Parts: sequence; C-alpha cells; structure tokens
Amino acid sequence: MRFDHQPHHNCNKAVIYCRVSSKAQVRRGDGLGSQETRCRQYAEYRGYDVVGVFTDDLTGQRRDRPGVNALISFLQGNSGDPHVVIIDEVSRFARRVPIHFELRETIKQAGGILESPSMEFKDDADSEFNEYIQASAAQYQARKNREQTLNRMKARCYNGYWVFQPPIGFKYGRADGHGKILVRNEPIASLVQEALEGYASGRFDTQAEVKRFLETQPAFPKDLPKGQIRNQRIRDMLDRVVYAGYVEAPKWDISLREGKHEGLITLETFDKIQTRLKGGARAPARKDINQDFPLRGFVTCGDCGKPLTACWSKSSTGKRHPYYFCHNRACESHRKSIPRDRIEDAFAELLHGMQPTRGLYDLTRAMFKKAWSARLSQAEAAKIIAQKQETEIEKQIELLVDRIVESDSTTAISAYEKRIAKLEKEKLILAEKRTNGMVPKHSFEEMFERAMLFLSNPCKLWTSERLEDKRAVLKLTFASRLPYSRENGFRTPQTSVPFRFLENFASKCEMARSGRFELPTPRFVVWCSIQLSYERLALRSAAVVCGVREGFYGLQIWNASAFRKKPVIFLI
Repeated sequence: MRFDHQPHHNCNKAVIYCRVSSKAQVRRGDGLGSQETRCRQYAEYRGYDVVGVFTDDLTGQRRDRPGVNALISFLQGNSGDPHVVIIDEVSRFARRVPIHFELRETIKQAGGILESPSMEFKDDADSEFNEYIQASAAQYQARKNREQTLNRMKARCYNGYWVFQPPIGFKYGRADGHGKILVRNEPIASLVQEALEGYASGRFDTQAEVKRFLETQPAFPKDLPKGQIRNQRIRDMLDRVVYAGYVEAPKWDISLREGKHEGLITLETFDKIQTRLKGGARAPARKDINQDFPLRGFVTCGDCGKPLTACWSKSSTGKRHPYYFCHNRACESHRKSIPRDRIEDAFAELLHGMQPTRGLYDLTRAMFKKAWSARLSQAEAAKIIAQKQETEIEKQIELLVDRIVESDSTTAISAYEKRIAKLEKEKLILAEKRTNGMVPKHSFEEMFERAMLFLSNPCKLWTSERLEDKRAVLKLTFASRLPYSRENGFRTPQTSVPFRFLENFASKCEMARSGRFELPTPRFVVWCSIQLSYERLALRSAAVVCGVREGFYGLQIWNASAFRKKPVIFLI
C-alpha cells in the first residue's frame, strides 16, 4: 500500500484511535477491526512502532468519549516522548467541526501529532482549509444520515410499524413483506398480558398489586436488587397503546392507528386501563398481607367493623404462634387474640358450604348453554349494529372537519381536534369488536368449565400455595369484607353475584311432588314454558332452578319486577 504524503517529524512511536457509532456495529460488523488494520498498514509503511490502540463505540458528535479520554490521558502521561496519533479518516475522529478542532488542539497540547492515511494535517492555510472542508463534510454526513433515518422511522410509524426500542414482552423479528416487526417474547409476553388484563378487570386493584404480581414471576426481568421492579416501569406498561396492537407518535404528529404487529390485549381492554388510571388514586394493597396471614385486611371485627390485623406472638417457651386481632382501641375486642387456625378453618368451612350440588351444576350448565347459543345467534346482528355505529361516527368526524375548516377560533379548532381524536378511537374499538370481539375465541365447554371450575369448588383455589390465588378467592367470592365474631364465628357473608345466583337456585326452589296440583300439562306447553324461561333469563328476569328428585326437574320462574307473585311450577 502506498501513501503519498510524508511525515514532517522524527517520532517513531504511534497510537491508533478507532471509532464506530454504536455497540450494535461492534456486534454485527468489523468496523473497528478494519480501521485498525488500515492504520497499522500506514504505521508500518512509515516505520512507526504502534504501542497502543484506543477505541469508542459512541457517536462522533460527543466530545466526552471513554476512548478519547484514555488517549488524552496516555499522551499527557508521556508528554516528554511525543507519539503519532493515527486515525483512519476525519469522520472517525469527530462528526462536528467545533469538536474536531477542539480535540486536535487538545492532542497537540498533550504532545500528540495527528496523522491519517486519508489526508495530511499541516498548519498552512491550504491544509487548514482542506481540513475544515473534510470536517464539515463529516458533520454534514452525520446530520444527513440522522435526517434520513428519522424520515424513514416516521414513514414506517405512519404505516403502522413500531420503530422504537421494543417494549418489555416484545422483541423484533423478521416477517416477509414487513422487515423488522414486533413479535411476542415468551414467556414475558404472557406475564405482561396477564398483568394488563388483570388490572383492567379489577383483579389487581392498584399498580402496586400489578408490581407485586410481576415481582413474584421468576421469568420477568427485574430492575432493582432483591428482585424489585421500578414503579415507573409498571406505569409505562399500563400507558402504552402498543400492547393493544396500535401505534402512535404524538411528537411526530402521528395519530393513533392500527399496528402491523399482534397486540397482547384488545384496544377495549387498554381503554378500560386508561379509565381506571384516570379514576384517581385508590387505597394501595397492604404490603404486610403475606402468605402467613392471607385474610388480613379482608376479615373485619364483629364488634366494631374494623379490619382485623395479625402478627406472630412468642410464648414463654420461645415458640411462635400466629394470631388475628382487632387493633381498634375503642372496641371491646381490642387486642383480644384469635388463633389463626381457628379463623382460617372457619373460613375454609364457609367456602366448603358454598359448593353447589351436582344436579344444580348440571341444570346451571344447561341454562348457560342455551344463553350461549342465543348469544352466538345475535353475533351477526351485533356486527350490523357496530357497522352502523361506525358509519355514524364517520359522519360526525366529517362534520367536525368541516367546522375546523370554517372556524377562525384557535380554541374551537383545538376542541374539535380533541373530539375527532376521541371519535377515531371509538371507531377503532368498534372495528376491533366487529372483527374479533363478536364471536367468542373459545368454545362454550372451555369457557364454562373455566368459570364453573371455580364456582363449583372455591376451596381448591384457596388451598393453593400462591398468595395471589388466595386473594383472588376473596375478591371473586365475596362482595364485601367478612365480619367475624370471636363468640359466633363468621356472620352471614355478602357473596358475589355468581354465588348469589347459585344460592337462589338452591334455596328458593321447592320440588314438585309426584302428585299434581292441576291437570297434566301437554308436553308442547311445557317446552314452550321452558323456552319462555330462557327468554326471560336473557331479559334479566330472575330464574331459579332446583335439584333432582324422584326423576323430576322443577323449574320456578319469577319476573324481576314482580317477585311478590306466586311462582308458576312446571313438571317435566
């Protein structure tokens, strides 16, 4: 290799400086190695002894770089023995004109002599002008590359592609016709999906509960020592519409639009999350509710109604004993301990008494199956209604756009734009429902078994070793906290709607005897009566189905607005 310019000094020691713009270039390419090879060839041609190599993987628009700082320190430490500093080309040295000349002067003051196989550095006017042109060209190329990259990113984002760092739960993959696109990163994606859907549905009351759920998952990456996650990460997850399969970039004036990637949740679920976030602060879940005392904070004192607290107590022998107790000083039961086993055994017995009979289970299944079939038959009609609603929203948007064109008021235009953005979001939700949400994703058997598995035996979930499962039992089974009396145990609980529905089945039904109260009803009339009962159920009438005895099924029907009337009893 031949280099035209000649050195104008007597130094025979040299150091090499190489730079690439990012760590990714180090992993995917050999930019640093190529630069070093070229610089070593130049040093060999000039007869220099290379005594060190300094590298950076940062942008050349920064002055403060580890490799540059180490180079300057080396030169200053050897100021009595000048070294040649070899760079491949000006763009590898700096990408801004002021930084280029600042670094060159700093190297000169430290005793270094800048050289390159690409150009000659001298102090005459022509050389200085040429150097300035080269540095300006490097700066121009950097800015031009940045503008081109930014424009391509904006264009891809406009077309529905996520172009930023992949959110947790996603990673970049390649797909034919799309290039790089977000794909699920399992098992983290499923954990994020469960956390988001849990917060939207109320399974997790607060962001703190979402945080604690994810902290208990070994597969979920942690931010802090001791397996903790930053609160800001949870907030960011709940705020990102990318998890719903949509993209937006307000800083680029790119409005909400459907993304090319598959979301973890629906846009409707994301909207519920935002509604909950804007609903104001809620009382956080207590941090001291742990595996030792799962009922803490949920069971109340039977005398004052305050939630019971709990702790471990040490006896005179040094043995530790778990207790629940009331901490209200004004209460008669203040500090009067209740053994943990006593209260939790009573709770387990309470759950056991809520299990429905097999006959009740079968009849409930039959009614749900009928309602499920009716729901499926209504799906097509619901799609038509959703389509009409979309059309109405489009008309409203067109009207608002016309008002914006005609308006001269900045305030009015801003209000119209906000209204249009809201309507566009409603339109997207309707389109999502029409496409994916009208027909269930799972079969009746899958959905029914999932629900009834818990309703038929809540004790099974309560015996789980996971605290989240135990807390889920409390939320799903009871509509309010449970009062507990030290003398009488648990009082009559206020159960959730599904359990109240099953209780009505079991408690308000009386079996019809084999004898008759009236003339035998024709089979056709009976069938019509049953059909009527299903229709009333669909219209939110209250229906009660009883168990099986003597080969008969009894069915009693009350209209929701006329509970005081005497029920009609049909025999099948």
